[in-house]
Amino acid sequence: LQRMLSIAVEVDKSPNCSSCKIADAIFPFILNIPLRSQREAFLNTMESQLLRCKLLELLFQHSCDVPTTLPLSLAKILYFLSHSSVLLQYQDETATWQRWDEMLQYLSLLVMSYQNVILAFPLAEHLRSSLNDRMDLIIQKAKPKLQDGDDINHLDIELKIQDFISQMQQVLGQPFPLQIMEKLCMLR
Repeated sequence: LQRMLSIAVEVDKSPNCSSCKIADAIFPFILNIPLRSQREAFLNTMESQLLRCKLLELLFQHSCDVPTTLPLSLAKILYFLSHSSVLLQYQDETATWQRWDEMLQYLSLLVMSYQNVILAFPLAEHLRSSLNDRMDLIIQKAKPKLQDGDDINHLDIELKIQDFISQMQQVLGQPFPLQIMEKLCMLR
């Protein structure tokens, strides 16, 4: 399935457009996956970084009290940190902190996938372009175009993380579990 989804993204002239269409089609099924381990297995094994970005973006947009119209960028990811609620409906008696832990796990996965699509590897940095255009961009050694919201600084990150910590303390009313602190450090 993951290979087929990856090919479906790549065969279109606009991988960005096809990943949006595929993500829209898959998203309702993601919401109905009952176990965290199954959701994580699906998202972690996804071959297309671009499709993973789109799915995670939809997941966070769905969980925001006030959805944003910003394009996917580091600023939007920080927005998700401070405006997302617990992501998914749980059928079992999962502790609240574990729900927030899952949200932070997916936010970190979104950051890593976004970096792979935009910033990281020479062959991956033009994933939003078609295969033909991608080869030309690589030969020309063209730098990927960053979004306006990719220009964030350490102060922006610290403020959003502190806001998140305050929100979590209000919700949990107890000391943070170690797993939450580890996820915040990883995200930072």
